[in-house]
Amino acid sequence: MTCARAAGDYQKDWVRGLRDRIKGGEPFAFVNADTPHEIFHHMDVPMVTNQWWSALIAAKQLAPHSFDRMAEMGYHAHLPRYSSLPLIAALDAEPERQPWGGLPAPSLLCARQSSDEHQKIFQLWSEATGAPLHLFSAPGIPDPQPDWFDAARDDWEAFYGTERLDLTVAEIEVLIAALEDLTGRPFDRDGFAAYMDAIDRQERIIGEIADLIAAAPKCPMRIGEQMPNVMIPQWHRGSDWAISHAEAFRDEVAGRIDRKEWVCPDERIRMMWIGAGLWFDTSFYTAFEESHGAVFTWSMYLPFAADGYIRADHGDPVRALAARISAMNEQLHQPPWINAWMVREAKRNRIDAALMLVPEHDRFSGLGTLFAKHALEEAGVKVIEIRSDMVDPRDWDREAMVARVSGALDAW
Repeated sequence: MTCARAAGDYQKDWVRGLRDRIKGGEPFAFVNADTPHEIFHHMDVPMVTNQWWSALIAAKQLAPHSFDRMAEMGYHAHLPRYSSLPLIAALDAEPERQPWGGLPAPSLLCARQSSDEHQKIFQLWSEATGAPLHLFSAPGIPDPQPDWFDAARDDWEAFYGTERLDLTVAEIEVLIAALEDLTGRPFDRDGFAAYMDAIDRQERIIGEIADLIAAAPKCPMRIGEQMPNVMIPQWHRGSDWAISHAEAFRDEVAGRIDRKEWVCPDERIRMMWIGAGLWFDTSFYTAFEESHGAVFTWSMYLPFAADGYIRADHGDPVRALAARISAMNEQLHQPPWINAWMVREAKRNRIDAALMLVPEHDRFSGLGTLFAKHALEEAGVKVIEIRSDMVDPRDWDREAMVARVSGALDAW
Protein backbone atom coordinates (compact mmCIF):
# COMPACT_ATOMS: atom_id res chain seq x y z
CA MET A 1 0.00 0.00 0.00
CA THR A 2 1.10 3.54 -0.73
CA CYS A 3 0.05 4.61 2.75
CA ALA A 4 1.98 1.83 4.47
CA ARG A 5 5.17 2.85 2.69
CA ALA A 6 4.59 6.50 3.52
CA ALA A 7 3.98 5.68 7.20
CA GLY A 8 7.08 3.51 7.32
CA ASP A 9 9.22 6.24 5.78
CA TYR A 10 7.86 8.83 8.20
CA GLN A 11 8.48 6.55 11.17
CA LYS A 12 12.05 5.84 10.11
CA ASP A 13 12.80 9.55 9.95
CA TRP A 14 11.11 10.12 13.30
CA VAL A 15 12.97 7.24 14.96
CA ARG A 16 16.27 8.62 13.69
CA GLY A 17 15.37 12.00 15.17
CA LEU A 18 14.31 10.42 18.46
CA ARG A 19 17.55 8.42 18.62
CA ASP A 20 19.62 11.52 17.92
CA ARG A 21 17.84 13.49 20.65
CA ILE A 22 18.25 10.73 23.23
CA LYS A 23 21.79 9.69 22.30
CA GLY A 24 22.69 13.38 22.17
CA GLY A 25 21.91 13.70 25.85
CA GLU A 26 18.44 15.23 25.85
CA PRO A 27 16.34 14.17 28.87
CA PHE A 28 13.84 11.46 27.93
CA ALA A 29 11.18 9.31 29.56
CA PHE A 30 10.83 5.53 29.44
CA VAL A 31 7.16 4.62 29.84
CA ASN A 32 4.73 1.73 29.70
CA ALA A 33 2.19 1.52 26.88
CA ASP A 34 -0.89 2.30 28.99
CA THR A 35 0.38 5.54 30.55
CA PRO A 36 -0.71 9.07 29.47
CA HIS A 37 1.57 9.48 26.46
CA GLU A 38 -0.39 12.59 25.52
CA ILE A 39 1.26 14.57 28.34
CA PHE A 40 4.75 13.69 27.08
CA HIS A 41 3.83 14.47 23.47
CA HIS A 42 2.24 17.80 24.32
CA MET A 43 5.24 18.88 26.39
CA ASP A 44 7.68 17.64 23.71
CA VAL A 45 9.48 15.24 26.03
CA PRO A 46 11.24 12.45 24.07
CA MET A 47 9.70 9.14 25.07
CA VAL A 48 10.52 5.47 24.56
CA THR A 49 7.67 3.04 25.18
CA ASN A 50 8.53 -0.20 26.93
CA GLN A 51 6.50 -2.50 24.68
CA TRP A 52 7.64 -0.74 21.49
CA TRP A 53 11.26 -1.14 22.56
CA SER A 54 10.53 -4.80 23.33
CA ALA A 55 9.04 -5.33 19.85
CA LEU A 56 12.06 -3.61 18.30
CA ILE A 57 14.46 -5.93 20.15
CA ALA A 58 12.42 -8.93 18.97
CA ALA A 59 12.19 -7.73 15.37
CA LYS A 60 15.99 -7.45 15.27
CA GLN A 61 16.19 -11.07 16.51
CA LEU A 62 18.00 -9.98 19.69
CA ALA A 63 15.47 -11.31 22.18
CA PRO A 64 16.73 -14.92 22.60
CA HIS A 65 20.05 -13.78 24.05
CA SER A 66 18.36 -11.53 26.60
CA PHE A 67 15.92 -14.22 27.69
CA ASP A 68 18.74 -16.71 28.09
CA ARG A 69 20.54 -14.15 30.21
CA MET A 70 17.39 -13.54 32.26
CA ALA A 71 17.66 -16.98 33.83
CA GLU A 72 21.41 -16.62 34.32
CA MET A 73 20.83 -13.34 36.19
CA GLY A 74 18.47 -15.08 38.58
CA TYR A 75 15.07 -13.88 37.34
CA HIS A 76 12.30 -16.44 37.30
CA ALA A 77 11.08 -17.80 33.99
CA HIS A 78 7.52 -16.52 34.36
CA LEU A 79 8.15 -12.81 34.07
CA PRO A 80 5.89 -11.31 31.36
CA ARG A 81 8.28 -11.28 28.44
CA TYR A 82 6.74 -8.36 26.54
CA SER A 83 7.17 -6.04 29.52
CA SER A 84 10.42 -7.36 31.00
CA LEU A 85 12.57 -7.77 27.87
CA PRO A 86 13.84 -4.14 27.79
CA LEU A 87 14.82 -4.26 31.47
CA ILE A 88 16.73 -7.52 31.02
CA ALA A 89 18.49 -6.18 27.92
CA ALA A 90 19.50 -3.04 29.81
CA LEU A 91 20.73 -4.92 32.89
CA ASP A 92 22.72 -7.25 30.64
CA ALA A 93 24.69 -4.15 29.61
CA GLU A 94 25.83 -5.44 26.22
CA PRO A 95 25.23 -2.45 23.91
CA GLU A 96 26.01 -4.41 20.76
CA ARG A 97 23.01 -6.67 21.51
CA GLN A 98 20.56 -3.77 21.81
CA PRO A 99 18.99 -1.42 19.28
CA TRP A 100 20.82 1.90 18.99
CA GLY A 101 23.67 0.42 20.99
CA GLY A 102 21.48 0.58 24.09
CA LEU A 103 19.65 3.42 25.81
CA PRO A 104 21.21 5.90 28.23
CA ALA A 105 19.62 6.26 31.64
CA PRO A 106 16.19 7.91 31.33
CA SER A 107 15.33 11.09 33.19
CA LEU A 108 11.93 9.75 34.22
CA LEU A 109 10.14 6.39 34.35
CA CYS A 110 6.38 5.96 34.18
CA ALA A 111 4.20 2.87 34.48
CA ARG A 112 0.63 1.94 35.33
CA GLN A 113 0.05 -0.81 37.87
CA SER A 114 -2.25 -2.73 35.55
CA SER A 115 -0.31 -5.96 36.12
CA ASP A 116 1.27 -7.39 39.24
CA GLU A 117 4.72 -7.20 37.70
CA HIS A 118 4.83 -3.74 36.10
CA GLN A 119 5.59 -1.77 39.25
CA LYS A 120 8.40 -4.14 40.21
CA ILE A 121 9.92 -4.14 36.73
CA PHE A 122 10.00 -0.35 36.73
CA GLN A 123 11.19 -0.21 40.33
CA LEU A 124 14.21 -2.30 39.35
CA TRP A 125 14.82 -0.01 36.40
CA SER A 126 14.65 3.00 38.72
CA GLU A 127 17.11 1.44 41.14
CA ALA A 128 19.51 0.62 38.29
CA THR A 129 19.42 4.06 36.68
CA GLY A 130 18.50 6.46 39.47
CA ALA A 131 15.57 7.77 37.40
CA PRO A 132 12.49 8.88 39.40
CA LEU A 133 9.51 6.57 38.97
CA HIS A 134 5.92 7.74 38.51
CA LEU A 135 3.38 4.97 39.06
CA PHE A 136 -0.28 5.22 38.08
CA SER A 137 -2.86 3.30 40.06
CA ALA A 138 -5.23 0.78 38.49
CA PRO A 139 -8.21 0.54 40.86
CA GLY A 140 -10.95 -1.87 39.89
CA ILE A 141 -14.48 -0.91 38.92
CA PRO A 142 -17.05 -2.44 41.31
CA ASP A 143 -19.65 -3.20 38.64
CA PRO A 144 -17.96 -3.29 35.21
CA GLN A 145 -20.58 -3.14 32.48
CA PRO A 146 -19.60 -4.97 29.31
CA ASP A 147 -20.59 -2.28 26.77
CA TRP A 148 -17.63 0.01 27.43
CA PHE A 149 -17.12 0.58 23.69
CA ASP A 150 -20.42 2.52 23.59
CA ALA A 151 -20.72 4.07 27.06
CA ALA A 152 -17.14 5.27 27.56
CA ARG A 153 -17.01 7.61 24.58
CA ASP A 154 -19.31 10.21 26.11
CA ASP A 155 -20.72 9.13 29.48
CA TRP A 156 -17.32 8.21 30.91
CA GLU A 157 -17.82 9.96 34.25
CA ALA A 158 -20.64 7.62 35.23
CA PHE A 159 -19.08 4.63 33.52
CA TYR A 160 -15.64 4.75 35.21
CA GLY A 161 -16.72 6.45 38.45
CA THR A 162 -15.91 9.86 39.87
CA GLU A 163 -13.61 8.69 42.67
CA ARG A 164 -11.61 6.54 40.26
CA LEU A 165 -11.22 9.43 37.81
CA ASP A 166 -10.32 11.84 40.62
CA LEU A 167 -7.40 9.57 41.51
CA THR A 168 -6.17 9.32 37.92
CA VAL A 169 -6.43 13.09 37.40
CA ALA A 170 -4.43 13.72 40.57
CA GLU A 171 -1.71 11.36 39.37
CA ILE A 172 -1.63 13.03 35.95
CA GLU A 173 -1.21 16.41 37.64
CA VAL A 174 1.79 15.07 39.60
CA LEU A 175 3.32 13.90 36.30
CA ILE A 176 2.67 17.29 34.69
CA ALA A 177 4.45 19.05 37.56
CA ALA A 178 7.42 16.68 37.24
CA LEU A 179 7.70 17.37 33.50
CA GLU A 180 7.46 21.10 34.08
CA ASP A 181 10.42 20.78 36.46
CA LEU A 182 12.30 18.59 33.98
CA THR A 183 11.78 20.85 30.96
CA GLY A 184 11.51 24.27 32.60
CA ARG A 185 8.36 24.85 30.52
CA PRO A 186 4.77 25.34 31.75
CA PHE A 187 1.99 23.01 30.72
CA ASP A 188 -0.18 24.78 28.14
CA ARG A 189 -3.72 23.81 29.13
CA ASP A 190 -5.48 25.65 26.32
CA GLY A 191 -3.16 24.05 23.81
CA PHE A 192 -3.76 20.67 25.41
CA ALA A 193 -7.53 21.02 24.88
CA ALA A 194 -6.95 21.62 21.16
CA TYR A 195 -4.54 18.69 21.04
CA MET A 196 -7.04 16.30 22.63
CA ASP A 197 -9.70 17.46 20.17
CA ALA A 198 -7.32 16.71 17.29
CA ILE A 199 -6.74 13.20 18.65
CA ASP A 200 -10.46 12.52 18.72
CA ARG A 201 -10.75 13.72 15.10
CA GLN A 202 -8.01 11.31 14.08
CA GLU A 203 -9.58 8.38 15.92
CA ARG A 204 -12.95 9.02 14.29
CA ILE A 205 -11.31 8.78 10.87
CA ILE A 206 -9.67 5.49 11.84
CA GLY A 207 -13.06 4.33 13.09
CA GLU A 208 -14.43 4.98 9.60
CA ILE A 209 -11.70 2.72 8.18
CA ALA A 210 -12.62 -0.07 10.59
CA ASP A 211 -16.24 0.26 9.46
CA LEU A 212 -15.22 0.14 5.79
CA ILE A 213 -13.18 -3.04 6.21
CA ALA A 214 -15.87 -4.70 8.34
CA ALA A 215 -18.56 -4.02 5.73
CA ALA A 216 -16.50 -4.88 2.63
CA PRO A 217 -17.51 -8.11 0.84
CA LYS A 218 -13.91 -9.34 1.08
CA CYS A 219 -10.81 -8.11 2.84
CA PRO A 220 -9.12 -5.16 1.07
CA MET A 221 -6.07 -5.10 3.31
CA ARG A 222 -4.12 -7.60 5.41
CA ILE A 223 -3.62 -6.89 9.10
CA GLY A 224 0.11 -6.75 8.40
CA GLU A 225 -0.66 -3.64 6.34
CA GLN A 226 -3.28 -2.31 8.74
CA MET A 227 -0.91 -2.32 11.70
CA PRO A 228 1.67 0.22 10.48
CA ASN A 229 -1.06 2.44 9.04
CA VAL A 230 -2.74 2.57 12.45
CA MET A 231 0.09 2.19 14.94
CA ILE A 232 2.48 4.72 13.42
CA PRO A 233 -0.10 7.54 13.41
CA GLN A 234 -1.04 6.51 16.95
CA TRP A 235 2.55 7.24 18.02
CA HIS A 236 2.01 10.75 16.63
CA ARG A 237 -1.69 11.06 17.41
CA GLY A 238 -3.17 14.50 17.14
CA SER A 239 -0.39 15.84 14.91
CA ASP A 240 -1.14 17.35 11.51
CA TRP A 241 0.77 14.50 9.87
CA ALA A 242 -1.16 11.81 11.75
CA ILE A 243 -4.54 13.26 10.80
CA SER A 244 -3.48 13.71 7.18
CA HIS A 245 -2.18 10.14 7.06
CA ALA A 246 -5.41 8.77 8.57
CA GLU A 247 -7.37 10.54 5.83
CA ALA A 248 -5.10 9.15 3.11
CA PHE A 249 -5.34 5.69 4.70
CA ARG A 250 -9.15 5.89 4.65
CA ASP A 251 -9.21 7.03 1.03
CA GLU A 252 -6.87 4.24 -0.07
CA VAL A 253 -8.96 1.58 1.67
CA ALA A 254 -12.16 3.00 0.15
CA GLY A 255 -10.53 2.99 -3.29
CA ARG A 256 -9.50 -0.62 -2.94
CA ILE A 257 -13.05 -1.58 -1.99
CA ASP A 258 -14.54 0.38 -4.90
CA ARG A 259 -12.16 -1.35 -7.31
CA LYS A 260 -12.76 -4.75 -5.67
CA GLU A 261 -9.05 -5.19 -4.98
CA TRP A 262 -9.11 -8.02 -2.47
CA VAL A 263 -5.98 -9.42 -0.82
CA CYS A 264 -7.30 -12.93 -1.46
CA PRO A 265 -9.83 -13.11 -4.32
CA ASP A 266 -10.61 -16.70 -3.28
CA GLU A 267 -11.41 -15.62 0.28
CA ARG A 268 -13.49 -18.31 2.02
CA ILE A 269 -12.54 -17.98 5.70
CA ARG A 270 -12.35 -14.73 7.64
CA MET A 271 -10.06 -14.76 10.65
CA MET A 272 -9.25 -12.48 13.55
CA TRP A 273 -5.92 -12.28 15.38
CA ILE A 274 -6.42 -11.81 19.13
CA GLY A 275 -3.51 -10.41 21.09
CA ALA A 276 -0.47 -8.27 20.44
CA GLY A 277 1.53 -8.73 17.27
CA LEU A 278 3.76 -11.74 16.64
CA TRP A 279 6.64 -9.33 16.23
CA PHE A 280 9.36 -11.80 15.30
CA ASP A 281 7.28 -13.54 12.57
CA THR A 282 4.72 -11.16 11.07
CA SER A 283 4.65 -13.10 7.79
CA PHE A 284 2.65 -15.77 9.66
CA TYR A 285 -0.42 -13.64 9.00
CA THR A 286 -0.39 -14.60 5.31
CA ALA A 287 0.35 -18.31 5.75
CA PHE A 288 -3.18 -19.60 5.04
CA GLU A 289 -4.37 -17.46 2.14
CA GLU A 290 -3.26 -19.67 -0.73
CA SER A 291 -3.93 -23.01 0.96
CA HIS A 292 -7.31 -22.27 2.53
CA GLY A 293 -8.53 -18.91 1.26
CA ALA A 294 -8.21 -17.82 4.91
CA VAL A 295 -7.46 -14.17 5.53
CA PHE A 296 -6.70 -12.33 8.75
CA THR A 297 -9.04 -9.38 8.41
CA TRP A 298 -9.02 -8.18 12.04
CA SER A 299 -6.59 -7.31 14.79
CA MET A 300 -7.23 -5.11 17.81
CA TYR A 301 -5.12 -2.17 16.65
CA LEU A 302 -7.54 -0.76 14.06
CA PRO A 303 -10.90 -0.87 15.90
CA PHE A 304 -9.42 0.01 19.29
CA ALA A 305 -8.30 3.39 17.94
CA ALA A 306 -11.88 4.66 18.02
CA ASP A 307 -13.34 2.57 20.84
CA GLY A 308 -10.39 2.92 23.20
CA TYR A 309 -9.36 6.54 22.57
CA ILE A 310 -12.35 8.74 21.76
CA ARG A 311 -13.43 10.49 24.95
CA ALA A 312 -15.65 13.59 24.86
CA ASP A 313 -13.96 16.65 26.36
CA HIS A 314 -16.83 17.98 28.55
CA GLY A 315 -14.69 21.06 29.22
CA ASP A 316 -11.90 19.21 31.04
CA PRO A 317 -9.36 17.61 28.67
CA VAL A 318 -7.14 16.30 31.49
CA ARG A 319 -10.12 14.46 32.97
CA ALA A 320 -11.02 13.14 29.51
CA LEU A 321 -7.47 11.79 29.28
CA ALA A 322 -7.94 10.15 32.68
CA ALA A 323 -11.04 8.42 31.28
CA ARG A 324 -9.00 7.26 28.29
CA ILE A 325 -6.22 5.59 30.30
CA SER A 326 -8.14 4.53 33.40
CA ALA A 327 -8.99 1.08 32.03
CA MET A 328 -7.21 0.88 28.67
CA ASN A 329 -5.36 -2.35 29.32
CA GLU A 330 -8.22 -3.98 31.17
CA GLN A 331 -10.61 -3.39 28.27
CA LEU A 332 -8.24 -5.28 25.97
CA HIS A 333 -7.70 -8.28 28.24
CA GLN A 334 -10.14 -8.68 31.11
CA PRO A 335 -13.73 -9.94 31.35
CA PRO A 336 -16.43 -8.86 30.93
CA TRP A 337 -15.02 -6.10 28.70
CA ILE A 338 -12.87 -8.22 26.40
CA ASN A 339 -15.67 -10.78 25.98
CA ALA A 340 -18.29 -8.31 24.80
CA TRP A 341 -15.93 -6.39 22.52
CA MET A 342 -14.57 -9.49 20.81
CA VAL A 343 -18.05 -10.86 20.16
CA ARG A 344 -19.25 -7.50 18.83
CA GLU A 345 -16.21 -7.22 16.55
CA ALA A 346 -16.46 -10.84 15.37
CA LYS A 347 -20.09 -10.40 14.39
CA ARG A 348 -19.65 -7.14 12.53
CA ASN A 349 -16.59 -8.47 10.70
CA ARG A 350 -18.26 -11.83 9.89
CA ILE A 351 -15.42 -13.77 11.49
CA ASP A 352 -15.28 -17.54 11.08
CA ALA A 353 -12.17 -18.36 13.12
CA ALA A 354 -10.05 -16.59 15.71
CA LEU A 355 -6.40 -17.28 16.45
CA MET A 356 -5.79 -16.32 20.06
CA LEU A 357 -2.24 -15.62 21.18
CA VAL A 358 -1.87 -16.86 24.77
CA PRO A 359 1.47 -15.76 26.26
CA GLU A 360 1.63 -18.16 29.19
CA HIS A 361 4.17 -16.04 31.05
CA ASP A 362 1.91 -13.00 30.97
CA ARG A 363 -1.02 -13.75 33.23
CA PHE A 364 -2.75 -10.46 32.55
CA SER A 365 -2.79 -10.34 28.75
CA GLY A 366 -2.74 -14.10 28.29
CA LEU A 367 -4.90 -15.97 30.73
CA GLY A 368 -7.49 -13.20 31.19
CA THR A 369 -8.17 -13.32 27.47
CA LEU A 370 -9.24 -16.96 27.74
CA PHE A 371 -12.63 -15.78 29.01
CA ALA A 372 -13.14 -14.27 25.56
CA LYS A 373 -12.54 -17.68 24.02
CA HIS A 374 -15.68 -19.10 25.61
CA ALA A 375 -17.72 -16.05 24.62
CA LEU A 376 -16.57 -16.31 21.00
CA GLU A 377 -17.25 -20.03 20.85
CA GLU A 378 -20.76 -19.45 22.18
CA ALA A 379 -21.18 -16.91 19.36
CA GLY A 380 -20.20 -19.56 16.80
CA VAL A 381 -16.58 -18.56 16.18
CA LYS A 382 -13.97 -21.31 16.08
CA VAL A 383 -11.08 -20.36 18.39
CA ILE A 384 -7.57 -21.75 17.98
CA GLU A 385 -5.18 -21.07 20.85
CA ILE A 386 -1.57 -20.26 20.05
CA ARG A 387 0.57 -20.78 23.12
CA SER A 388 3.49 -18.54 22.35
CA ASP A 389 4.80 -15.07 23.09
CA MET A 390 4.89 -11.75 21.27
CA VAL A 391 8.65 -11.29 21.56
CA ASP A 392 10.21 -14.64 22.52
CA PRO A 393 10.80 -16.91 19.49
CA ARG A 394 12.67 -19.66 21.30
CA ASP A 395 9.69 -22.01 21.55
CA TRP A 396 8.08 -20.95 18.28
CA ASP A 397 7.88 -23.75 15.72
CA ARG A 398 6.38 -22.11 12.67
CA GLU A 399 6.08 -25.32 10.63
CA ALA A 400 4.26 -27.13 13.43
CA MET A 401 1.99 -24.14 14.08
CA VAL A 402 1.08 -23.79 10.40
CA ALA A 403 0.24 -27.51 10.33
CA ARG A 404 -1.88 -27.23 13.47
CA VAL A 405 -3.87 -24.24 12.23
CA SER A 406 -4.22 -25.78 8.76
CA GLY A 407 -5.70 -28.89 10.31
CA ALA A 408 -8.29 -26.80 12.11
CA LEU A 409 -9.14 -24.92 8.91
CA ASP A 410 -9.48 -28.05 6.80
CA ALA A 411 -13.05 -28.46 8.05
CA TRP A 412 -14.18 -25.56 5.82
